[in-house]
Amino acid sequence: MQKKKSSRTVYAVALVLFLAGFGTLLMAGLKQNSIYFLNVSEALAMPAENIQQIRLFGTVAEEGLVYDPQHMGVQFLLEDSDDASQRIAVQYRGVVPDLFQPGAEVILEGGYLVQDGVFNAKTLMTKCPSKYEAENRSG
Repeated sequence: MQKKKSSRTVYAVALVLFLAGFGTLLMAGLKQNSIYFLNVSEALAMPAENIQQIRLFGTVAEEGLVYDPQHMGVQFLLEDSDDASQRIAVQYRGVVPDLFQPGAEVILEGGYLVQDGVFNAKTLMTKCPSKYEAENRSG
């Protein structure tokens, strides 16, 4: 009887340890892969120190667009789709998508450089490429 009770205790402790380890791995994976998806107004409302890894969407402003052919990138102002007075300066280094132009809706992923006051985008995607394809098919 004593041996049976001891076995149950060992199994219970092993189960608790297994669940604690699984839960820790699950939470670490979710935290690492979770990212805020904000518009410009929401990002400006947050403290810059908290914007280290976010996904940001908005519209490329008509002014302030500067291509950097030597370093393959672009600097521009991203404005809120609903309130054009809300803007964030963005710098991006990499291949600029063909559909990138003033007035285009874009999605950026990166972080805010507090010392420079610029959003440093690591990825730049133009929004709604399927809409572009649909327009070509109909015309």
